[in-house]
Amino acid sequence: MSLPHPLARTHVTQRPWPVLIDMGVGAVGLALFFTIISTGTYWLGKPVPVVHISHSISALPLYASYSVVRMGIAYLLSVAFAVGYGYIAAYNQRVEAWMIAVLDILQSIPVLSFLPPVVLAMMSLVPGHQLGIELAVILLIFTGQVWNLAFSFYSSLKTIPKEMIEASRIYRYSAWQRFWQLEMPFAAIGLVWNSIVSVAGGWFALMLCETFTMGTRSFQLPGLGSYIKSAADAIDSAGVGPLLSGIGVMILIVVATDQLVWRPMIAWSDKFKFEQVEAADRVTSPILELLRRSTLFSSLPGRIAARIEEPIYARLAHEPSARVVHPIDDDSAKRKPSPLFWTLAVPLACAVGWGALQAILMLRTVTWPDLRLLLEGAGATFLRVNASLILSALWTVPVGVAIGFSPKLSRIVQPLAQVLASVPASAFYPVLLIGLVKIGQGVGIGSMALMLLGTQWYILFNVIAGAMSIPSDLREVSSLYHFTRWQRWTKLILPGIFPYLLTGMVTASGGAWNASVMAEYAVVKKQTLQTIGLGAQISSATDAGRFPIILLATILISLMVVTMNRLVWRRLYRLAETRYKLEG
Repeated sequence: MSLPHPLARTHVTQRPWPVLIDMGVGAVGLALFFTIISTGTYWLGKPVPVVHISHSISALPLYASYSVVRMGIAYLLSVAFAVGYGYIAAYNQRVEAWMIAVLDILQSIPVLSFLPPVVLAMMSLVPGHQLGIELAVILLIFTGQVWNLAFSFYSSLKTIPKEMIEASRIYRYSAWQRFWQLEMPFAAIGLVWNSIVSVAGGWFALMLCETFTMGTRSFQLPGLGSYIKSAADAIDSAGVGPLLSGIGVMILIVVATDQLVWRPMIAWSDKFKFEQVEAADRVTSPILELLRRSTLFSSLPGRIAARIEEPIYARLAHEPSARVVHPIDDDSAKRKPSPLFWTLAVPLACAVGWGALQAILMLRTVTWPDLRLLLEGAGATFLRVNASLILSALWTVPVGVAIGFSPKLSRIVQPLAQVLASVPASAFYPVLLIGLVKIGQGVGIGSMALMLLGTQWYILFNVIAGAMSIPSDLREVSSLYHFTRWQRWTKLILPGIFPYLLTGMVTASGGAWNASVMAEYAVVKKQTLQTIGLGAQISSATDAGRFPIILLATILISLMVVTMNRLVWRRLYRLAETRYKLEG
């Protein structure tokens, strides 16, 4: 019996693909291994605070690898912290209000406010090695990435439908099972989209952290951020070529990250969409399809996970908690604090009180003219932050809904938006300032433009995630009942995206406060450009080593953020948990 079409095209072309994909995955693994080894060798060497930055294009790959490693480590730390912090805040009512207030304050404090204590602490912990300086920079990048991820995960946990929580109780899920099979899948879409903005915020922080001055000490680490800043300062002697080359390499990294990481993650997370009717159009990714066809990638992670999960699930099945169904409104979580809690809380409170007292004593050196200038700057920056927030929301809400609802438009606009969001505005800010100086303008116009670029993406990507999470059956019902445009927006779209929009607005506010540091104060071609504002005061105080001014400016930011949190954001979060929570 002869085999029909023994050399059929399908038989020939399908066989080599898994082998080639496995070879590609292996090559990526080897490249990562080499990058880790070379970076570790540099980090464990003697500390070199100021590294000469070469403007040669051949040095860009090495600088890019250093920056990417810093960004990657900071992002992994951000995800771990965001999940842990958001989980505790969502399920511990005793500390929830305090933790959200602290999170709101921290995400609004500019990166440079963290700079002196973090750098000094890390250099003291790891003396004699470059690792201390690198850890300080990674933690500073971490402060530019983590806050919106924590807000996103917390908001997702607070909006899980009640019947899904009840189902997990009925099936006696342990906390481990509920986390991996309910909470993480439900939060996946928001985490993925906020990761895009977090990495963009990381690039923004990178531009500030790889080259900085702290009092009489200067620090300059090899990386793309320091390369771009050095090229901008040397534009008269070296020309515009090195600056454009640095920006071009950053854009290439952003595009590669979008296609190799974010697009596959978005397509993968689409399966966690909460809906009762499967959508006709699904997000796809060629890279994800190739990885799924890889024998190594598709089988090895599953085997490793099975080896780890099965013993855990087997042990959890015999736990007493797995044999009892707890009601969803169980009051056991409201029990009185244990003695261990007070044993840890009292020393911590004493330490915090002592540190606060020392900080207040540090403020004695602040003069009345300094205080008046800080208060004027606080008012100016507060107006800029809220103006940029309103202007950003005016265009991002309709555009984000359109992208989230239309798969065709999403395939065209979404990659472009991801690339634009991931390229930090700070990379183009030196070029913008040089242009403003040449036409005789100040930093005022540039500061508003940079704040807009620093806020709009937080809102846009959260709105896209919210629009994509609206169940397809609800959209079809609105079409069947011939909703008007007004009814569609007020009854379906705005209630559906409200929790995501709220997260975007809160994190965008923090992004605007962070952007104020670079927007209101810049040094271009050895010329200092600044406008009135708290960001300018923090930047100039950092350069001069005036720590009391940095502390007082940070306190003023915290007071304004706490006021907004109590009067606006906390009430809106309560509204999102009660009225605009999706129920099946």
